[in-house]
Amino acid sequence: MKNKKFSPIFIFIILTFATIILSFVLSLFNLQAEYSTVNSYTNTLQNNVIQVENLLSVSGIKYILTNTVSNFVNFAPLSTLIIILIGIGVLEKSGFAKTFFTLITQNSRKYTTTFVLIFLSIISSLVGDIGFVLLLPIGAMLFKYGHRHPLGGIIASFAGICFGYGINIFLTSIDSSLINLTLISAKVIDGSYAINQYFQLFVMILALVLASFILTRVTEKTVMPKLGKYEFDEVETLDNVKFSNRELRGLVVAIGAALLYLIVIIYMIVPGFPFGGGLLDPNGTYYIDKLFGANSLFNQGFVFIVTFLFIIVGLAYGFMARTVKDNKDVSECLSYSLDGVGSILVLIFVSSLFISTFEKSNIGLVIVAILTHLVNLFSFSGIGLIILLFIVSIVCGLFYTGLQSKWQVMSGLVVPTMMNASISPEFTQLIYMAGSSLSMAFTPLMLYYVIYLAYMEKYDKGKQVTLFGSFKYMKSYGLAMFVLWFVIIIGFYITGLPIGINTSPVLSF
Repeated sequence: MKNKKFSPIFIFIILTFATIILSFVLSLFNLQAEYSTVNSYTNTLQNNVIQVENLLSVSGIKYILTNTVSNFVNFAPLSTLIIILIGIGVLEKSGFAKTFFTLITQNSRKYTTTFVLIFLSIISSLVGDIGFVLLLPIGAMLFKYGHRHPLGGIIASFAGICFGYGINIFLTSIDSSLINLTLISAKVIDGSYAINQYFQLFVMILALVLASFILTRVTEKTVMPKLGKYEFDEVETLDNVKFSNRELRGLVVAIGAALLYLIVIIYMIVPGFPFGGGLLDPNGTYYIDKLFGANSLFNQGFVFIVTFLFIIVGLAYGFMARTVKDNKDVSECLSYSLDGVGSILVLIFVSSLFISTFEKSNIGLVIVAILTHLVNLFSFSGIGLIILLFIVSIVCGLFYTGLQSKWQVMSGLVVPTMMNASISPEFTQLIYMAGSSLSMAFTPLMLYYVIYLAYMEKYDKGKQVTLFGSFKYMKSYGLAMFVLWFVIIIGFYITGLPIGINTSPVLSF
């Protein structure tokens, strides 16, 4: 039993039962916490009480029995992963992936390839969580056809997405949602306060560049040596690969088809042209809200748009390269990545069960509310207060991953407290996002952590992937990004340099 390793499926089952028992124990002590929200009409704080819900009760058991199936069916990573896998399968089965990724990696430096993957992973938060299901398999193929360990691509892209989630030079839909909450909370102190959409532009440019270089170095110097040499199958041998004229023509046609498709999609998300902007939500305040608003056709159909792009590219290549000849080949391409998907479905099922059970118990929200009060409890100011909020944001992220709902609990108390210490609301939101991003890669409560595990199992070559063992690859990234964000945050505060256009880390009343 000393060297016994438990599969992620078994660990998620244990965590689910542990959550149920813990909810029972904490409810016996009537564990609850208060948090403040802001009445947007009166700009006054309202106290709310959240308490742990006992799941080892008639109502708790009833919830689990009646909602487990629906929670699994509606679990965001499930449908997204399956649909994306269809497109990925077409790229691989048709041969496009091998031709394309081999050509772009065979004459490229390893550092360059890794840097580009991490850079794209960091800025992927612009399109929400799609990066988790899109860039992880692309990272695996990029490294695999570059004759490197594919786990390196999966780990690097996952680290880039998680630790870079708070970094983007463009306003994201998450930023827009957080700004509204921040602004409402700021008006408790100053009713005329306003926030512009470029409030963190300067600090984001700096963080994007530095994070890309730092995460690339961690990948090459720390992670890749630990992975060792990847044992390629005979059919995967990539030494001295040469492509025929037919395959190269297929690549050109596939890229051309992709460009035409993307031109049409881009036209449909640019307003102001005849029939243009048809995929946007007209009710959005900022363009990013129109693009990723609740009623945006682009947002609702983004996964299908990407999958259809992959299908077009793969089939265009296949027909030209003669790797796809008839409707039977097309069917095989469409189902290629779904072969052996059973274990992934079970993994997603137990993950959805654990996450939904933990959320129903309210344990995470109670912890967030309790820790939020620490920001005000110690009466810190200046650098001490900033560091405290930074640490609290990291710890809260381990127990509750919903960025918007978590900030809804925290902002009502945190933003006015920081403003009273002459720290701007914009800088407060920046600290919160930086801290939250540092914990995303270390909690199984993060919705898409199960996708990371699923892709690791696919390329593990028979080795046992464990839930907690998967965390070890993230430690070096986490430490490096902790230091980077700490230096950036403290540096901008001490120097008083603007974090964005017309935005300072400090307030001057």
